[in-house]
Amino acid sequence: MVGTAYLQAEPGSPPFIKVGDTVTEGQTVLSIEAMKTMNQIPAPRAGTVKRILIEDGSPVEFGAPLLILE
Repeated sequence: MVGTAYLQAEPGSPPFIKVGDTVTEGQTVLSIEAMKTMNQIPAPRAGTVKRILIEDGSPVEFGAPLLILE
């Protein structure tokens, strides 16, 4: 396990993204906690969020797909 993925900055705050949102390249789409450090994950390109493949608080591995942008 590389870390834990979070879809919002902190409990109770709105999610970074939701299905149907349009994102710009570099926009934060989620954060991953690894070794007690929160790492913001930017969108690799602009597009529309078609599907989020992880759940909030789920463990993730290096190279695992996290979401689908179209």
